[in-house]
Amino acid sequence: MKNRALAVLAVLAVFAAAACDKKSAPASSAAPAPAAAPAAAPVPAAAANPALLEPEKATATAPAVFKVKFETSKGDFVVEVHRDWAPHGADRFYNLAKIGFFDGCEFFRVIDGFMAQVGIHGDPAVSAKWRGADIPDDPPSGHSNTRGMVTFATAGPGTRTTQFFINFKDNSFLDNQGFPPIGKVVEGDAVLDQLYRGYGEGAPQGAGPSQGLIETQGNSYLKAEFPQLDFIKSARLID
Repeated sequence: MKNRALAVLAVLAVFAAAACDKKSAPASSAAPAPAAAPAAAPVPAAAANPALLEPEKATATAPAVFKVKFETSKGDFVVEVHRDWAPHGADRFYNLAKIGFFDGCEFFRVIDGFMAQVGIHGDPAVSAKWRGADIPDDPPSGHSNTRGMVTFATAGPGTRTTQFFINFKDNSFLDNQGFPPIGKVVEGDAVLDQLYRGYGEGAPQGAGPSQGLIETQGNSYLKAEFPQLDFIKSARLID
């Protein structure tokens, strides 16, 4: 995926750090390391799930409102998505959850006091297929990037693919920068505060993971270099 840190670097001039999809965010102070690293994130084999390699077929229209349950290494939370907030983003999120794309994805960019970002697949072969699968932009809909809001990351106009972030606080400065929320966390909000954030901003702005290396090396790179990262065990559509 294009370097999505670039788009938010423009916002940084206003906020002092960067914001999202290959985007950046405000600098954070390092958190103390936990006693033990999470168990390795399971990475679905593309061979066992061909849909992961076929973004051109992931085009179903999402319901007006739907929920996705995320089981993570720190607990479960539920996201409720509203299609009228951002139709293109909601449709993409629905299709990704439907094919199990988020299973095994690691929270590779967790900035204390800002947001948690996830959505690069742990299998480089899958990432390569989705790198250019951009969706059209959605205009602002009046919903703001406040705590618990879920929003696609972007590197600029027309570049949203699979990465999204969850706001830790009021980040309304993003609202008119191409980051319309698609939904919000409606259950398990406390899990957000448990996600490991000790690595800070990603490379090259900080000491955290490089998005380029995640794309080319997958979860093997993250587990070798950043073993404390939390991850999504599974993400499923629920009633």
